[in-house]
Amino acid sequence: MLNMIRADLFKMCKSSAIKILFGITTLCAVAMTVMAYLIPQGKIDAGMTGIGFMFSDINMMSILGSVIAGVFICGDFDNKTIHDAIACGSSRSSVIVGKAMTFFCAIGFILLPYAITTGIALSTGSKFDMGSVAVGFLNLQSRDSGIAYQASEILRLVIIMLTLVIVYVSQLSICVPLAFVLKKPVLVVAIYYGFTILCAQLLGLSGSSSVFDNILSCTPYGGNHMFLTLEAGTGDIIKAISVSLVFIIVMLALTYSVFRKSEIK
Repeated sequence: MLNMIRADLFKMCKSSAIKILFGITTLCAVAMTVMAYLIPQGKIDAGMTGIGFMFSDINMMSILGSVIAGVFICGDFDNKTIHDAIACGSSRSSVIVGKAMTFFCAIGFILLPYAITTGIALSTGSKFDMGSVAVGFLNLQSRDSGIAYQASEILRLVIIMLTLVIVYVSQLSICVPLAFVLKKPVLVVAIYYGFTILCAQLLGLSGSSSVFDNILSCTPYGGNHMFLTLEAGTGDIIKAISVSLVFIIVMLALTYSVFRKSEIK
């Protein structure tokens, strides 16, 4: 399995697709940060927050994250890479874990621009704000900007950023069973994007029901997992990581339960 992961990572590094996606997130991260800087200054109308949200990490990852699954998992069904691995003796569980690990690394890679731009923005001490649409790294940028940071807070900021990456990986882990079952990139992207819109609506409804809110908080899509800031307690960070890891394991187990019974043609 380790050799499979190394081979997949090497193939991913040489792929033009991952370079293009990284370029897209870099441009979007910069655009998001610039807009979040200009809006509080009144240089851009506050009504432009909707456009700024389009460049945000939560919106871009709901599209590009599923695109990665389509390219690197569904694509391996088209080029028979997965078929050859199983034919050469690799177990289906090792194939699933190997592809998932490569997929998760790719997600972390294209999220780097958002983490870097957020870190740079916070280090300037300037005010950044995008209003109520702020989620994920944009929320961290909005809530914790405009203050002077001590050296001791830098490590905590890094931990918060890593936690957000893990939460994103967990959210996108649902693309793994979708990719293994559907094997069609277009379907994976469309279904996951529709699912994220549904989750956004459910998150809005959770405020009216504590029971529903508690249920949703047990998934990476609910609770305060995407709204972590430097004020978040250690318990909030641990809960976000724990919920995310459990969800990832459930998704991989679901993938195996379906894929082990499917016929490879």
